[in-house]
Amino acid sequence: MGDIDLEVGGFVDVGTIPPPFSEWAVVEFMGHRRYAGLLSEHTIAGHGFLRLDVYIEGDTPVVSQLYSPSSVYCITPVAEDVARKVAKGSQPQPVTRWEVPELAPFTREEPF
Repeated sequence: MGDIDLEVGGFVDVGTIPPPFSEWAVVEFMGHRRYAGLLSEHTIAGHGFLRLDVYIEGDTPVVSQLYSPSSVYCITPVAEDVARKVAKGSQPQPVTRWEVPELAPFTREEPF
């Protein structure tokens, strides 16, 4: 049971498919970065990535980032409240102000 036989039509025994990984954790990366949040596994373009959603307060993450598993040094599973407390002290920023040059004021132009 659980095997897939496409020539005969096949079936998937849902009981043998592991649930997707999703755990609260403190994640340490090469380069001395340490973040905490809800860690999950995702496949993009056929490659595995780890998604870290960093929550501090409420139900909306302050940032979500995707990492290659090879950049991870250590994953420590923790309770949600511990992850949120650690996240307060190590908030990753998706883009910092100095990385984005000041934009010119918006002006409405007529379409071509």
